[in-house]
Amino acid sequence: MGEGPRIHVLVVDDCVLDRKIVEKLLLKNGAFKVTTADSGKKALEVLGVKEDDEKIEFATVSDSKIDIILTDYCMPGMNGYDLLSAVKEHNMLKSIPVVLMSSENDPLRISRCLDTGAEDFILKPLLPKDVWKMRDYVASAPTPAPIVGSKRKMTLDIMPESNEPERRPHLAGLAVA
Repeated sequence: MGEGPRIHVLVVDDCVLDRKIVEKLLLKNGAFKVTTADSGKKALEVLGVKEDDEKIEFATVSDSKIDIILTDYCMPGMNGYDLLSAVKEHNMLKSIPVVLMSSENDPLRISRCLDTGAEDFILKPLLPKDVWKMRDYVASAPTPAPIVGSKRKMTLDIMPESNEPERRPHLAGLAVA
């Protein structure tokens, strides 16, 4: 079945071919579950946001919890930056990591997206190394929660990389009385 729950990615791209290529690359990796949307507006619907009243339907959000959003920048109507802004302005959604992708290497656009809260800005075509980076963005997002009140969250998260053996409980094959 795999090594744990798969990461649920919302892929947003108005180009059907690009969307299918990204979806296949993510699914080939095996660590991802993919939902696609062809526009920023549809992506917000998947996330449970109704555009008319800006209200979140909690059932929708919990039924299809999205772990990370991968969106194209250039789309008609609501572009990737607008989607990023909408996600980061919502209290219930702002913790979802957003990665933008584009075939255009525009430094001003890239820095604007990163300043607004994007995890990364990837140049198309998406490569396997980009897929691995997305796993890290999702893995690092929820980890600070248990270390409440510490200003050294990142240092503590990185600690297992030391020379000391990592201590993790291995419960496979154990009987608990």
